[in-house]
This record gives sequence, structure tokens and C-alpha cells, in this order.
Amino acid sequence: MKGKYRIVVQNNKLRYELDIRRNITIIRGDSATGKTKLIQLLEQAASLGEGSGVEVFCERPCRTLGGNDWDLILPNIHGQIIFLDEENRFVKSQEFADAAKNSDNYFVIITREDLPNLPYSADEIYGIHTSGKYHDLKRTYNELYHIYSSNEVSGNEKPEIVVVEDSNSGYEFFQAVCGECGITCISAGGKSNLKAIAEKQSKDSVLLIADGAAIGSEMNELYQLMYYKPTVKCYLPESFEWLILKSGIIDGRSIQDILHHPEDFIESQKYFSWERFFTALLVQYTQGLFLKYSKKRLNEAYLHGKIKSAILSVMEGVNLV
Repeated sequence: MKGKYRIVVQNNKLRYELDIRRNITIIRGDSATGKTKLIQLLEQAASLGEGSGVEVFCERPCRTLGGNDWDLILPNIHGQIIFLDEENRFVKSQEFADAAKNSDNYFVIITREDLPNLPYSADEIYGIHTSGKYHDLKRTYNELYHIYSSNEVSGNEKPEIVVVEDSNSGYEFFQAVCGECGITCISAGGKSNLKAIAEKQSKDSVLLIADGAAIGSEMNELYQLMYYKPTVKCYLPESFEWLILKSGIIDGRSIQDILHHPEDFIESQKYFSWERFFTALLVQYTQGLFLKYSKKRLNEAYLHGKIKSAILSVMEGVNLV
């Protein structure tokens, strides 16, 4: 399943609107924010049909999933948008993560907890905003808003320390760049280590660089860290491979078309995370070229002057030179 979908769920008192474009979307919020009511409306529409008074508008079927037999039901659902509530404890399990990975559905998960087993994007974590747009009709209008955004948490000051999520090509690139200008560069060895490593740094300015496409489960802790330690900043591109593709150093107009609306090209069942798609795309377009890309080991061609500068120029708000 791929593409962007507009969903409207409403009755004579409530209306929810949301746009989703990835296989995993998270809705967060405290009690009484309307999260559970959205699930209830969908369940009413499914069980009672038109008699429920609930209307669901979307190009794809929308449904809920719950109960102890979820693992028997899910394999028989295809090409749908599935809503799950945090009351279903299986959502946190590795079994569900594995099942979702092999599914051709989109999932909207309503939860207050982080879900480390799922690689969801920092840009696909939402809260529910309530406005008075329909007060005259005695209807509450609810729409989703971003809780975290990669643009909001980037910094533009030259850091003293850079902490990179992985230890592969991306880290090798930033290690070389930082080494040229006297910045310490550290590999976190995984996204779950970012906060702990950042907390240990005594320097005035720390920049965390991670794949925004899969960092969602860590964003709550990172956001809290940046709140009480404002010298820590985050830069969250989709991935290092996305930066290279975005830089324009790889020929191909189709690449820029894909980057403009990737949701139309990324098949969720094949690429559980957008980071994996961008890696595959970069490997495909550089095969047999002097810029041949490998995720495990950086091709030194990416450190040449103009090529390196082109990649760094994509990193708006980040100063590493």
C-alpha cells in the first residue's frame, strides 16, 4: 500500500479530519482529548452502518482491530487503514511489529506510550486539536497537529560535539567533516542510545543527528532532554541517504520527483521504514558509478570538495563548517 489519504470521521456532534501518508501514524494525547472517541465512532460505523449516524470518508476502507484473535484477523486484511487503541496491549509486542512489517495496510495507533518495536517517523506523531469551527452547530471539530517536527528541533549554531545515530556510512561522513573543523564526532551505536550519550556531554553545544524516518519512539525523551538542556539540538533528516539524494549530486529528474512526494512511490509492505527505501534508491542509482553507495562503508568520493559541500548544503539550519 502506498499514497496519501484524507480521512474524515463524523457524526452530528463530532468531526475528525486527518491526512496520513506512511504505514505508521501515531496519535498521542492525555485523557479527554478525543482519542478514544475516534475509535468508538469507527466501531459504531462498522457495526451499525448507516444506522450509527457515523460517516467515514476515505479512498481506502478504515476499520479498527482488537481482541485476542487480532493475529488471525490481520493476515486477512489488505489495503486498508487500521486504527488501534492503546488498550490493546498487543500493540507494544514484537509479534505485532513483525505482523505489521509484513502487512500491506496502513496503521493509525492511538497511544500515550512509546513503541520502540516500530520504526515510525518523528513527523508522523500527532495530537488532536479541538477548535470552535462548528460550535454553532453544536459539533466539535477535531484535526490533527504535529507534536514533533524535524524543522522545529534543528539548530543553526556550530556545535562542539556531534552525536550520530549509527556507525555506518553516515557516521563516517560526519566524522570526516567534523574532524576538518575541530568538532568531536561520536557514534551513538543506535537510536536508543542518543539520549544517554547526550546527557553525558559537558560541552556547551551538542548536535544529535538521526534518521527522522524511524526515530519516532525516541522523540518523547529527546524532546524532554532538549527542554531541560537547551544546549542539545537535533537534526532529523529522513536519513543520510535522503540527504545525498536531495543534494542533487546523483543525476536523474525522477529522483527529485520521488523526493517531492515519496508516499506515492514507497510500497509499505516492501519498505517498513522510508529510510530503507531511500537506501535502496541510492544504491540503485549509483550502481556502477564512481559514487557507488554502500551503507556499511562510506565511498570516499562522497568526501570530495564539491560533493561534500552539496550534501552539507541540504542541511538547513545546521553549521558544521
